[in-house]
Parts: sequence; C-alpha cells; structure tokens
Amino acid sequence: MNETSDEPPTSAVLLDSCHFSQVIFNNVEKFYVPGGDVICYYTLTHNIVPRGKDWVGIFRVGWKTTREYYTFMWAPLPGDVHGDTAVQQQIQFKAYYLPKDDEYYQFCYIDQDGVVRGASVPFQFRAETEDDILVVTPQGEVEEIELQNKNLLKENEELQASCASLQKQNTELQEELKKTQEMQNSLESLRSSTEKLELELNSLKKENKHLKELDESREAELHQFKEQIQNVTSEKERLETRLKTALDHVDQLQSQVLNYEKEIENLVRMDHDKTEQLESLQEENRQLCMTITQQKEQKKELEHCLENLKGTEANLSLRLQNEQQQNSNLMNKLEEQRHLFQILQAKKNNADEENQKLREENDTLLRHLSQTRDISSFSLLSQAQAPIPAPEEGCLVFGNPYYGESTWHSASVRKCPMCDDVFPEDIETSDYEAHVHSHLLECPLCNETFEKSNQQVFDDHIFCHGLE
Repeated sequence: MNETSDEPPTSAVLLDSCHFSQVIFNNVEKFYVPGGDVICYYTLTHNIVPRGKDWVGIFRVGWKTTREYYTFMWAPLPGDVHGDTAVQQQIQFKAYYLPKDDEYYQFCYIDQDGVVRGASVPFQFRAETEDDILVVTPQGEVEEIELQNKNLLKENEELQASCASLQKQNTELQEELKKTQEMQNSLESLRSSTEKLELELNSLKKENKHLKELDESREAELHQFKEQIQNVTSEKERLETRLKTALDHVDQLQSQVLNYEKEIENLVRMDHDKTEQLESLQEENRQLCMTITQQKEQKKELEHCLENLKGTEANLSLRLQNEQQQNSNLMNKLEEQRHLFQILQAKKNNADEENQKLREENDTLLRHLSQTRDISSFSLLSQAQAPIPAPEEGCLVFGNPYYGESTWHSASVRKCPMCDDVFPEDIETSDYEAHVHSHLLECPLCNETFEKSNQQVFDDHIFCHGLE
C-alpha cells in the first residue's frame, strides 16, 4: 500500500499519550472521490521540530497504534526547521494507493519516533450523491447563520488561544516533570552507588582488620622463630669454640709427638704390647674420623637449613610446625655431638696419661743413649738413609704418635704440618710461618683459621657471622 519500499517508524504507544495539537490539518473534505489524487494540507506549529523520518499516514477510524496505517507518505522538511512560526505544508497521495471502500479515514502526522503529533477530522472515499444537492436559504436566515458563524469563530479563536496557552503550560510541566524524573533517577543511582560503596567499605574494613590480626600473629611467630635461630646459632658457636680449643690442644700434642718420633719408633719395636694398643688406638681414631666427618656433614646440613630459613621467612606461618620438628632433631644431634665430644675428651685424657708414661720412658732411654752415643750414631745414619713408610689410610686425625717419619735426623729439619714438606734447620722462621699460613684461611672477624681444603667450612663460618 506504500509507493516506497521503506517501512515508516511506528510504535505501540496508545492514543492517550499522543499530542494531536502539534500538527493541524487544514481544508479536509468530508469525502474524496475515488480514482483521483488527494492533496493533504497541514500546518506545523512551533511546538514541533520536523525531522527527516516524519511521515503522514491514512488510518481507518478506530485505529489503536501507529502500526495500523493504510498508506503513508514521507513528510517533506520545511526550509526553516527551527523557526518559531507555523509552517504550511502539503502532501499528494496517489489514487492507486488510496482505499477503495467507503469506511471513514483520517490523516495522522507521525514523527520518526513513531509518536502521533496531529490528526484530522474523519472523511470518506465515495462518489457525490443526491444528498449533496445545494439548498437555497432565505437572506434573513443567511444573516443569522453568518452571525452565528462569527460568534462561533470568535469562540473558536478564544478556545484555540486558551488551548495554545494550555499546551504551552502542558509542555513546560512535561519538561519540568522530565527534569524531575531525571533528577530522581540520578538520585536513585547515587543512592545505589552509595550503598554499594558503603558495603565495599565495610568489607574492606573487615578485611583490613583481619589482615592486621594476621600480620600481628605472623610478627610474633617470626620473632619467636628468630629467637630460636639465635639460640641455635649461639649454641653452635659455643660448640665450635670448644672444638677449636680441643683442636689447638691436640695440635700442641702433635707437635710434641713429632719431637719424640725417634724415641717412639724404638719403643714400638721394643714393646709389642704397646704396638697392639696402638693398632687399637688407630681403629678408634678411624672411627673418630668418621664421626667427625659425619659431624661436619651435619654441620653443613644445619647451615644449609639456616640459609633456607632465611630465604623462606615469608612462609613461616605455614612451615612453623615442620621447622619446630627440625629444631628438635637438631637439638638431638647437638646432644649426640656433646656426647661424642665427651667421649673424645675422655680418650684424649687417656692419651695424655699414655704420653706422660712415654715421656718418663723416653727420659730413661735418653740417659741410656748418652752412654752409647758413639755406637748409635752409626745406627742413626743408616736409619736416615732408609725409606720411610707412608702411614696407612684412616689413621688418627692429627697423625699417629707411634708411627711415621720418626728418624733421628728429624731433629735437624722442619716439616710442614699441612703438606709434609721438609725444610732445613737453618730456614728463616718467617719463611717457615709464611709457608704454613699459605695453607690456612683466617676469619677477618674472629681470627679463627681454617685449612684451605675446608673452603666450605670457612664459607659457612663467615655466613654464621652474617646471621649474628
């Protein structure tokens, strides 16, 4: 029914919400003859702003929504779209698209939002009948009718003015209502956002309180754990100090034993029982070597655990129970080390008593040797030229007091206790000490010395100072 392929914008808005007074249709006939074109005249008031998709449709009387049009034409845009004066417009409907029945129809102006802005009086499409014959009226009646028409026109103008005023007031009220609704919507949105923000604020406060409690708990646990680490470190340092003292004392004993090696060799040959006792001591020394090696490995493991503890302080709350168990194991190991140290101390005391007995026997031998010096000089020369057997693997930690290079010529030479290099008697003391110190690593903090072969032990010792 439309001469274009585009569908006009429509809506399901009811008639009660339409504004029929913004577009006024003029010169609408009571009926139009079928088969002819129809020209629709209308006036755009200042209350409407025409747009490109506005259209004029023909609707059957009784329509409910703008979708029930019979045919339509696009409304042309006036020259001055935003003018404040009324604009006269017209549209021509082609006869081909007009209705063919004699029902009542009316023109309606629809904007591009599908809202009705104006409607005409009803009309029909039918031919002229005998009822439309002109009737001649007397002059007096004509004058009376004209007077009535003037009065009616005057009343109509007043009503139109009143209607325009009411329409203006209605427009203003609608704008105010629209602004009020927008403000209410904005207020509701602000209230909703405020409630959400309050809920989020309460949630953040609870979470912040919970995090503070967790932080305080973790700080307390961390402080307790640091105290435990400090106690373990101090206990380890105390044990290291005692071990160092014992090692120094044993070094002194070893230096004394080196001076008596020549007498010890003769004593070993003379006393077979003492040789058997020496073998027993060697076996015990081998076991002590293994024990000390295990202690060093345990010490390395302990220091490695300390490094891991330093790197994992952020996870103390999760690993506290495991670390406590490890600390318990470490304390047990320390107790075992104390017990082993006591055993070693007892054995050292036994060795001291044995050395005392050996000194007394050496004094007796020296007195005897002073009488036979001429005979023994030849024997000493032959022993100096003889090869010296190497000590067996797994011997005592600081050398076998009854075995090794124990010839009579050792009194005239110096031997390095680290690499077994032999130096003449007339070597400078500073050169000899420099050679010995070249095998040692000295701690810059506590002046404790370590062998270069024990580089890992030295590094662990420096690391323990860093923990303090």
